Parts: sequence; structure tokens; C-alpha cells
Amino acid sequence: MSQVESIPAVARAHAHGQAPAVVASDGTFSHAQLLDASAAVASRLLGNRHDLAQARVCFMVPPSFAYVATLFGIWRAGGIAVPLCITHPAPELEHVLDDASASSVVVHPSFEPTLRPLAEARKLVCLRSDELGTSSHAALPQVDAARGALLIYTSGTTGKPKGALSTHAILQAQMRSIVQAWELCERDRILHVLPLHHLHGILNALLSVLYAGGCCELLPRFDATEVWARLSQSTQLTLFMAVPTIYAKLAACFDDAPSERQIELTRACERLRLMVSGSAALPVSMLERWQKLSRHQLLERYGMTEIGMGLGNPLHGPRHPSSVGVPFPSVQARVVGDAGEPVADGNPGQLEIAGPNVFREYWNQPQATAQAFTADGWFKTGDVAVREHGHYRLLGRASVDILKTGGYKVSALEIEETLREHPAVAEACVVGVPDDEWGQRVAAALLLRAGHSLDLVQLRAFCKERMASYKVPTLLVTPVDLPRNAMGKVQKPEVAKLFEPA
Repeated sequence: MSQVESIPAVARAHAHGQAPAVVASDGTFSHAQLLDASAAVASRLLGNRHDLAQARVCFMVPPSFAYVATLFGIWRAGGIAVPLCITHPAPELEHVLDDASASSVVVHPSFEPTLRPLAEARKLVCLRSDELGTSSHAALPQVDAARGALLIYTSGTTGKPKGALSTHAILQAQMRSIVQAWELCERDRILHVLPLHHLHGILNALLSVLYAGGCCELLPRFDATEVWARLSQSTQLTLFMAVPTIYAKLAACFDDAPSERQIELTRACERLRLMVSGSAALPVSMLERWQKLSRHQLLERYGMTEIGMGLGNPLHGPRHPSSVGVPFPSVQARVVGDAGEPVADGNPGQLEIAGPNVFREYWNQPQATAQAFTADGWFKTGDVAVREHGHYRLLGRASVDILKTGGYKVSALEIEETLREHPAVAEACVVGVPDDEWGQRVAAALLLRAGHSLDLVQLRAFCKERMASYKVPTLLVTPVDLPRNAMGKVQKPEVAKLFEPA
């Protein structure tokens, strides 16, 4: 094996040769062309150096072949890749640049006005992505699989984003686990619509498909009409992965289509062999709605920036609504109490994960890293779950989804599922609002369907017939929309601010 082939993702590209790897707005490219382009990127990044020696390279490139070539090029030069969100404002980009102690940045021309001033203010080398592929190939360093490879910043739903560092060996374990669980192969072709600064888009929908020898069709951005058009036009696509918000938008677009077109769209979905949902809880109502329009029962799985994919419903066999399934290959899972003691099946507790898939550390945060692991090396996910008949069901984040009201612990996710049953409710978000008497009050932020109205009295009457009284919301707002991150995931700390006194 050559020096370059010590990087697992690159070694697999060597094995797949002339097979198509990436289809995007900038062209169609094979795995061999990806190797050639990434070698040029690596050579330019190295300059007169022989090894970036795990220097952090931040890059802001839209979904494209250039993005993949840049990612692979950073690795082949010996650097740690730090993808930046293309929609983040300057303060959030500055946080990543500073926290990662970036040595250089790569920017697409369309984002240069935003990123270059930030880089130059920090005296960082700033290279344009469209100029990297013109370099002649230089000797590339040997990159051990134990080296840092990918630094992804958490979504920051419960605090300031932290950089989670994974090595090449960890990424390989994650990719192998996904390939085995979902039986990815060289015949697979995915329509990729996810952001590429987030693990869902990078690991599941891009790297794992390429690792298996498949092909990624990268759309520049999510657009429901464009996605349906591509699905209905192509007979080669086999995979689709998205978040619940995307499925909701696709379903709304489907509902607006004429009946003849709906038949075509259903047939387009039926041609796919697998459709996956993740990154946020999938409402049972959406699972059922999608199954009716697509003939697919979405495969729901559970993952995190820190662990890759941890749990998933089976590719073959029954999938349980509201369940995130069983551990992925090579992954271990357990549910424990507040003192770390084992919790019997059927009882809620803290979900912990162990295995070769777990990240190495939070960048430059040794205390946070130490606090994230148990004494015996299990990663504390911060999620509350219950194990039932070998399958895991999530009750939510301990910090934002588990409410303590009147001495009871309640799951915001379970309350939200009930609220969605109301005919006026399009989307529901439940948070806890501090209260001197109750500890927390159950507060609901609801997006209403067009032409519908709903007040607190009506909502409480509806809920009292379906849930215990202490779970019934006592506060209600009906905003036009809910605050979300780039993945479309609702930001509950921001939702809680909607209930602050004016």
C-alpha cells in the first residue's frame, strides 16, 4: 500500500477507479478523478511543507465535486478538515476559526466576500477552491489512521458549539458500520440534499456511499420541487436520506401536485431501495404520511456528531414506529440511572454508547471531554431512552426534552406527538419554562395549519382527554415559524425565549 492509501477513504477510492463517484453542478467525476483532483489540492495546501501535521484547515465550499476534492485533499496533505456552514453569519464562522486555531482556509468564490476578511483579520492563508486543482502533484505525506481527520462543530442546541474530533480510524469504523447495516455497494446512487458541515450529510450520505464504491448526486441546495423532479427523472437512484423537516416539505409539495403527478412521484419513490430519516425525532404522523405517499416505511436511526451512527431500525424486518432500533454493527449501547447503575428494560435512563465509532475528544476542551465519558469509557450521549424488547426508544435530550414539573419527569417528545394529533396543528414544539411553584411549566409552541385557529382553552381540553394532567401545556404561542439551525432542527433554547415576558 502506498503512503496515500493509508487513509481509509482514499484507499477505497483507489479500489473503485473509473466508477462514477460524484455528479454535481460542476460535472460528473469518477473515483479516479477524485484522487487526481484531491492530490492537486493537497499539493497546493502543502506549498513548501512536506506535511500539514494535523493543522486545521477550514473550508467553505458548496455541495459540489470541489467540496469532495477539498475534503480529500486536506486529508492527503496531512491536515484536519473543518467544514464551515455556508449559511452561518460571520460571528459563528469566527467562533469556529478561533476555536479550531485554523492555519488556513479554503473558500469558494461565492463566499469569498464573507470569509476572506475574517481570515485576513487573523492572518490566515486564504485559498480559493477554484484555484486549488491547478497545482502539479507533489510528494504527499504518510498519514497514519490514528491521526485527527475531521473536526465537526456540534449544532449548539444546548450551548456554544464544540468541535468534535474524529480520527481516520474512527471514520473508517463509522463508514464500515453504515455500509454493513444498510448493505451499501457500488450499485448505490444517492440523491444528496443535506448540508455538508454536519455529520449526517458528510458521513452517512457522502463518505459511506463513496466508501462502498457508490455515487453521490449532490444538489446545490434543498428544493422540494427539484428533488421530486430528480427522483422522477432518474432510474439510477437507489438511496435518499433526509431529516423530518425535509420529508414534511416534500410531502407538502406532493399534496400540491395533480393526482396524475402524484402517481408518478409515488412510483419514483418505489424505485428506491432505501429511504432514511434522522438528525431529529421522526413524528409517527409523518412516518405514516410518508409511507402512504411513497410506499416506504422510513428507516429511522439515531446518531450524533460524537458517535456517527449508534442505533438504527433494521434494513430487513419490522421497523418500530417511535423506535430508533438496535445498535449498529460494532456499536454497544446501554441505559443507566443517574448514578450509572443499570436500568431494567422498560424504565427510562441515560443512553450511553461505546465502540470504535466514538469520537476522540472535544477540541481544546479536556474538561468537557472527560465529563462526556464514564470511568469505564462509555460516551454519555445526554439523551434519555428506554429499552423495550431489545429496541431503543428516545425520550429526548436530558437538558431540553425532559421536563420536571410538579415533581414529575415528562418527555417533551411524547407531548409533542400527542399535540400533532390535533387537526389544527402542523408542527409542535414543547419546552419547559421556569416556574417557582411547578419547577417548570409545560409550554407549547405550535405552527397551525392554514385556515385554523387554536387557543389555550381548546388545546388543554383536547390534551386532557389524551394525557395525564401534569403533561398538559399551560402556556401556548402560535408563531409563524420556529427557530431552526441549518439542518432544519428546531432550536429549543430559542423557542423558550418566545415565552419570556415582553
